[in-house]
Amino acid sequence: MDTGGRLIAGSHNRNEFVLINAEENSRIKSVKELSGQTCQICEDEIEITVDGEPFVACNECAFPVCRPCYEYERREGSQACPQCKTRYKRIKGSPRVEGDEEEDDIDDLDNEFDYDASDPQQVGEAMLSGRLNTGCGPYPNASGMPARSELDSSPPSSQIPLLTYGEEGLEISADHHALIVPPFMGHGNRVHPMPYADPSVPLQPRPMVPKKDIAVYGYGSVAWKDRMEEWKKKQNDKLQVVKHGGGNDGGKFDGEELDDADLPMMDEGRQPLSRKLPISSSKINPYRMIIILRLAILGLFFHYRLLHPVRNAYGLWLTSVICEIWFAVSWILDQFPKWCPIERETYLDRLSLRYEKEGKPSELASVDVFVSTVDPMKEPPLITANTVLSILAVDYPVDKVACYVSDDGAAMLTFEALSETSEFARKWVPFCKKFNIEPRAPEWYFSQKMDYLKNKVHPAFVRERRAMKREYEEFKVRINGLVSTAQKVPEDGWTMQDGTPWPGNNVRDHPGMIQVFLGHNGVQDVEGNELPRLVYVSREKRPGFEHHKKAGAMNALIRVSAVLSNAPYLLNVDCDHYINNSKALREAMCFMMDPTSGKKVCYVQFPQRFDGIDRHDRYSNRNVVFFDINMKGLDGIQGPIYVGTGCVFRRQALYGFDAPVTKKPPGKTCNCLPKWCCFLCCCSRKNKKTKQRKEKPKKFKPRETSKQIHALENIEGGVIELNSQKSSDTSEMKMEKKFGQSPIFVASTLLENGGIPQKASPASLLREAIQVISCGYEDKTEWGKEVGWIYGSVTEDILTGFKMHCHGWRSVYCIPKRPAFKGSAPINLSDRLHQVLRWALGSVEIFLSRHCPIWYGYGGGLKWLERFSYINSVVYPWTSIPLLVYCTLPAICLLTGQFIVPEISNYASIVFMLLFVSIAVTGILEMQWGGVGIDDWWRNEQFWVIGGASSHLFALFQGLLKVLAGVSTSFTVTSKAADDGEFSELYIFKWTSLLIPPTTLLIINIIGVVVGISDAINNGYDSWGPLFGRLFFAFWVIIHLYPFLKGLLGKQDRMPTIILVWSILLASILTLMWVRINPFVSKDGPVLELCGLNCDD
Repeated sequence: MDTGGRLIAGSHNRNEFVLINAEENSRIKSVKELSGQTCQICEDEIEITVDGEPFVACNECAFPVCRPCYEYERREGSQACPQCKTRYKRIKGSPRVEGDEEEDDIDDLDNEFDYDASDPQQVGEAMLSGRLNTGCGPYPNASGMPARSELDSSPPSSQIPLLTYGEEGLEISADHHALIVPPFMGHGNRVHPMPYADPSVPLQPRPMVPKKDIAVYGYGSVAWKDRMEEWKKKQNDKLQVVKHGGGNDGGKFDGEELDDADLPMMDEGRQPLSRKLPISSSKINPYRMIIILRLAILGLFFHYRLLHPVRNAYGLWLTSVICEIWFAVSWILDQFPKWCPIERETYLDRLSLRYEKEGKPSELASVDVFVSTVDPMKEPPLITANTVLSILAVDYPVDKVACYVSDDGAAMLTFEALSETSEFARKWVPFCKKFNIEPRAPEWYFSQKMDYLKNKVHPAFVRERRAMKREYEEFKVRINGLVSTAQKVPEDGWTMQDGTPWPGNNVRDHPGMIQVFLGHNGVQDVEGNELPRLVYVSREKRPGFEHHKKAGAMNALIRVSAVLSNAPYLLNVDCDHYINNSKALREAMCFMMDPTSGKKVCYVQFPQRFDGIDRHDRYSNRNVVFFDINMKGLDGIQGPIYVGTGCVFRRQALYGFDAPVTKKPPGKTCNCLPKWCCFLCCCSRKNKKTKQRKEKPKKFKPRETSKQIHALENIEGGVIELNSQKSSDTSEMKMEKKFGQSPIFVASTLLENGGIPQKASPASLLREAIQVISCGYEDKTEWGKEVGWIYGSVTEDILTGFKMHCHGWRSVYCIPKRPAFKGSAPINLSDRLHQVLRWALGSVEIFLSRHCPIWYGYGGGLKWLERFSYINSVVYPWTSIPLLVYCTLPAICLLTGQFIVPEISNYASIVFMLLFVSIAVTGILEMQWGGVGIDDWWRNEQFWVIGGASSHLFALFQGLLKVLAGVSTSFTVTSKAADDGEFSELYIFKWTSLLIPPTTLLIINIIGVVVGISDAINNGYDSWGPLFGRLFFAFWVIIHLYPFLKGLLGKQDRMPTIILVWSILLASILTLMWVRINPFVSKDGPVLELCGLNCDD
């Protein structure tokens, strides 16, 4: 698609569509300049041919006529030019009419029989061709379908049954074989499926040419058997070469051995592209035994707790038991999805052998990469530029990669930064591929602390690296200059270089914008090589429309990419997640393109890895336990959940289609079962057959009929197939209601292998691209409900993956040795809490929606353990209430002198000890098979308490207010000054109300410890025994909140005043309340002893 490097802006609803030329001063060009002419008959625009020239119907006078009018005139009219009256000659790709036999200079027989109505791939291609070959103009009839007369002379279809009269000879003669072709069958420029056959129209036989390729006439012909035999013979010869000298029988075998499933593949290129690596039994079996043992211990624990209430503190006891039951249920939901963890291994060399053969074009599938950004002030353009550069330099065929950047803030800063990035990419991409460097994001490549000369032998590497580093530093200066300029917005808004106002000056009211920076004609790198496509997209926004934030932006990218490139696979990354492993796409293709298991894979999820985090990872930003333990467990069930970035999707799965059904192997027959089962088996079969006979009328067997009846029956079957295609008109309407009113996009959804027609005109593509990103395109469709990213939650990732799994798809978890993607994480406390708050809020929204996994998706393809995981992912914010209450109980017990358990017996001590030991052993075994360090595991446990007492609690109330009351609340973060130096952001303090609950918990527990110890000192030795249980309980809370305490104190070891004031105030109120209710004095008042003094004197 060549747009001349200009920005396309427009609105489908307002019928606005312009090209903004940034190179010529004060000039705005309309879309008609792309074609230059309009048809003088129907006033439609004339399409652009493959050669880039307008379509010319008459070679004598070049009278402007579009292709539909040209073909209509040839079929129904005088077959002559309206101006010079010269007879129209047949143009390649047009159907033949009477009189074309005299023209010997044009032969297009190879394209006459290329339409297969039963193949969705060919249906989609025909629909796209029919829509795009005519630009975007309407059809002659109002319905959008070609008239009956347009189809009369179209080429015959290959789906008509073949008359064989039961004979399958080697020779195909015209006497015995004929294709019965209805006159209306053909593809032409048709968008909608073909109508039902008219029985009054006679069917004309057409002899089949024996010399013509059988594949043209479709699968099922009589020569298919010969071709299959020839193919088997070739495979047999190859297998003999492989088995020569390696078989037990000296390499001798017959053709039947080809069907043996135990035989090895013939060569390395046909081996599986990946394999599962189950966890060794020495690690996983003890782990499973401990889980079962822990369940039994939990049963004993609750048996004791329920049968031994605390009479003098019944409220505390009941509260604690309720909290413990909730924790046990949460543990079960979290634990059992980790029952069958697996790892995977990929074979990139086999992928290359299979799909990248020497001397032939690469057969690897195309991939569209989505990068989403909103506010360049919060998401620095330099970070986005590095992500884009790492995508453009990926180790993948350049013609198979297209990068789409979604600017949901319509910021001119992002547009200009992307323009600079595209220019720098012309130097950076060839440098990366020439020297095979890693990573291919320049900021992280030049800043890594390692020997960059390791394994480098090219003599020019040092010189070119220094030059490239200088180029990148100059690039950074230009980007920084753009950011500095964008700090102050002019009163009249931004203006482009040609004087045109920036269309996105009003962020909430602007047209859709598309700019193709790279990938069009004439743009190459400094070495003259082709570059991947780079497209800037900003969807239309208007007041009064719901735009659905990131999910809506991603759905807009799905549609615009389907129109422009339509790759069968999609990769989405956040703007701050760059490709750290240049072979990441190949890793994903090892699963997606595997011929044995790839068809049911909806997405390949990579783990998230982060840069810039301190060694101790105080706030568990790496989230290693989730990515290295939980996700491996899910991969052994139905696949990992979608985490929002670093994920390669199958486009068909995002369209809401069901997963392909795997044929089950045939069941056992009576020969395989014991004799006593034969009678029962036969009886059951007889009963089934009897029921079927009652329900269905008896059909005559073809073998009992004559050959002529057999042939007529085949024809009847073909007509039935055509009759079934009559309903495809209704199906077409359903497709439009599902996907929207863009025929090009609807047609692209049927192309399982992706791609767009080569004859597509730029004008039609651009017009459709603007239409599919218009703000009202999704109205009354299933976008966000069943198609694309699902709406209804700020965590659209969980919801989208859940819907795919409910459709029967499975996902794959891929962990390459070199991390595929790396990003930046919020390492200071406040930002981290707000990130967790957003995740928890999304889970609450899903819990309160119709898509809640507790009650949604039954009867589909979702497995039970996978459902457990999804239930846990939406229920965990509710754990914040029992967690907050449970963390308050130690302070209450210390302040009141009571406890949640009675005096502990020997039996209770053993049960409690076994419970603590089982918890510890479970964690140790998880760390062992997951490869997680004890520091990461302990940080995860600590932050579970910190997040539960703060972010999860606020998210719960915010979600309830939003869903039930319609009140939207937000928690703002105000930045304070930060110190310079490495990890200086770790010590930044930002005030937020999320900090109050954990700080209050810390203070009241510390006060409780002080009061408890003081009371024990005053009461003597006997009070120390019961005190130890309460102190252990309180120290458990304090130790889990210790990272939070360090975050409050910061680098200067001091606490901000606002936090100190609020926390002391709340803690004092709670303490005074408990002292008032139950002071440490006798109920009858203080005991006064006689001191011997007379106070009356």
